[in-house]
Amino acid sequence: MSRRELFAVTTALAAGTALGVAGCTAGPVGSAASHRLTLPDPAATEPYRAAAKPLVMNIVAHPDDDFFFMNPDTFTTLRSGTPVVSVYVTAGESTGVNHAPFGPKHRHKHDLSGYSSARHQGLRQAYATMLGLPHFTPWKRDVITLAGGIHVETDTLAHGRMSARLVFLQVSMHEWSPTASLPMMWDRGGVPLPYIVAKGAPAPADRPAVWTHDKLVDALVQLMDRFRPTHIRTLDPDPDIQVHDKAHPTGSDQPGYSDHRDHTAAALFAWKAMDQWVGQAGRAGGIPPFTTAAYRGYYNQRWPKNLPPATVALKARFMYQYGGNGAWHCGNPAGCGDYGQGQNEPLSNRKGWIRSTHPRYPGTRLVFAPAPADPTATAKSRTRPRTTAPAPRTAFEVLGTRAMRHTETAKGLWGPPEDLGGGPLAPVLSCERAADGTILLFALRFASLDGQGGRNARDIVVWRENGGWQSLGNPEPDDDRGRRIGSPVTVRTPDGRVHLFVRNAARGVSTRVLGAGGAWSAWQDLGGGEVQEGLAVATDKAGLIHVFGSGHASLHHWVQRGSGGAVAPRPVKGLPLPGDFPSARRTKEGAVEVAYPLPASARTFRTTVR
Repeated sequence: MSRRELFAVTTALAAGTALGVAGCTAGPVGSAASHRLTLPDPAATEPYRAAAKPLVMNIVAHPDDDFFFMNPDTFTTLRSGTPVVSVYVTAGESTGVNHAPFGPKHRHKHDLSGYSSARHQGLRQAYATMLGLPHFTPWKRDVITLAGGIHVETDTLAHGRMSARLVFLQVSMHEWSPTASLPMMWDRGGVPLPYIVAKGAPAPADRPAVWTHDKLVDALVQLMDRFRPTHIRTLDPDPDIQVHDKAHPTGSDQPGYSDHRDHTAAALFAWKAMDQWVGQAGRAGGIPPFTTAAYRGYYNQRWPKNLPPATVALKARFMYQYGGNGAWHCGNPAGCGDYGQGQNEPLSNRKGWIRSTHPRYPGTRLVFAPAPADPTATAKSRTRPRTTAPAPRTAFEVLGTRAMRHTETAKGLWGPPEDLGGGPLAPVLSCERAADGTILLFALRFASLDGQGGRNARDIVVWRENGGWQSLGNPEPDDDRGRRIGSPVTVRTPDGRVHLFVRNAARGVSTRVLGAGGAWSAWQDLGGGEVQEGLAVATDKAGLIHVFGSGHASLHHWVQRGSGGAVAPRPVKGLPLPGDFPSARRTKEGAVEVAYPLPASARTFRTTVR
C-alpha cells in the first residue's frame, strides 16, 4: 500500500468501518487467557464483544510524540468525527528547562513541575487548532482515579461532532537519574518512579504519588476499559538496532537503538496492557474488538522522508501551536507551550522527524484467502462462461490482538467474526493456500511481554485451517535481535511451495519455505542491502518470485533462480530513490510491476521489472 492508502485505511479503521469492527457478535467460546501475559494458549478462542462506538486511543511517552510521529493520522481521525483520547505516560519534565530553540539555555531555571505544565498547555493549543477552534480555547479539566489510588488530570474539548481528550499519567522521566527511568521500571522488578505534579493541576491531581510497573499496566487497562477504543495507536515497541558513530550520532537515541528509550518502554507497557485487557475482558464476557497500529520514532531521521510538502506543512502548523511562545498570553502561568519546539524548530531541525510518518507494521490489515484451485480446470475450460456461483470468500484481520475470520454469507455480506486465537499479534497478516488447498495465515506474535526481568520475545506463527497454530520461530539467534523482525509476507509458487519472507534485525531479508510435502526449511538470510520495513513480493509469468524492499539509496530486488531455486539479490539500476515501502503485482502480460512513493512527494513511481 502507498503511504496515502495507509492513511485512508488507518482512518477507516479508526472510524469503525473495517469488517472486524462493524457488527461484531459472539463467536465460539473456549478457555480464557491468563491474567498476566506470557504466552496464551494459541488454541483458546473467545467470543467478541458487541462493537463499541468508534474511538481512537493514542498512547505515547511524551507530549509531542503524537504530533511528530502519528500525525497526520490523529488530525484526519478528529476531522472524521471519531473521538480521540491521547494518553501521555510521562510528565515530559526532562530537566525542567523550557528554553526557546535559539536562545541561551543557561539562563533558564530548572522547574520540573512548570515545564510539564507548559507542555500540557502546548498540547491544548495544538489540539484546539486541530479541532478548528482558537488555540487558547478553554478546556474542561477533570480528574480521574486510577490504579493504586493515583489521581490524574484529563482535559476535554469538543467542537461540533469532533472531540479530543488528553490524559496525563505524569510518570517521571528521571532523565537525570542513572538508577531509575521508565525503561528500568519496565525491565527490572521493584523500580518505582514518582508522579510529577504539573503546576496548576486541578485537585486532587496535585497530590504526590508513586508509580510501579504493575500500577502503570493496570492504569492503562483501566483507561482502555473506561473509553473502549476501537483503534489503539502506540509508538514502536521494538526499534531497529542502530550503530552510532560519526556518520550516525547518538543524538536523542538510546544507546544501540534508533529511538528514544521512553518511546520503547511506553510502547511495551501499552502492548502488555492491551493483552491484559483482552484477557480480562474475555473472562468477563467477550474480547473487545479493537485494531492496532504502531509508529516509528527517531527511525524517521535515518531513511528518506516519506511525506509530501503539504502534509509536512500541516504537521508543522500544529507543532507551531504546541511549541507556543514565551510572549503569548495563554492564561497558564507556567508557560504557553514547549518553547524548544517553537518557532520554526521542527522544520529546521536536521533530524527531520516531522517530515515522515512511518508505521512500524506497514501492509494490508485485511487479507483475503486465495480462491481454491480448480483441479479440473484446463486452459480451454477457463475460457468458457462460469456456470456456478463463486465460492464464498474468507477474510482475516487482527482484532483484539487476535486473528479473526469472516466468511461471506452473500455477495458483499459477511458473517460474524470468528476468533482464531493466536494472540497477541502485530496488526499485519499474510495468507496463502498450501499445496493441499488448506488456508495458511501468517503473523508476527508477541510471544512474551513479561518485563521485570522476564522474557521479551517475538516469533512468526502460522495458522493452518483445521490444524491450529504453529510457531515458525525467528530468524534471529536471541530475543533482543528477534524483537527487530518485521511482519511476514508470503507467496505460493506453481510447484506448490509457500515462501515466507521477513525483514530481519540486520535490515536484510530472511526466508523459510514450506515444501509441497508439508515440511519447512530452516531460516536463511538472503543477503543483499539494507531495506525499510514493508517488503513486497510477486511472481512473474514463469512463476518465479520477485521480492522488493526500499533502501537508503535505491530499490532492492531479489529474484528466484529458476523453478524451485533459491531467491538471491538482483540489483536494479536507474530507478529513482523510494520514499517509502513498495507494492508489487503481476500484470496481465505476466511481468512484475513495482510501485512506490517518491521521497517528499505526492507522486508514485511505477515500473515493470523482469
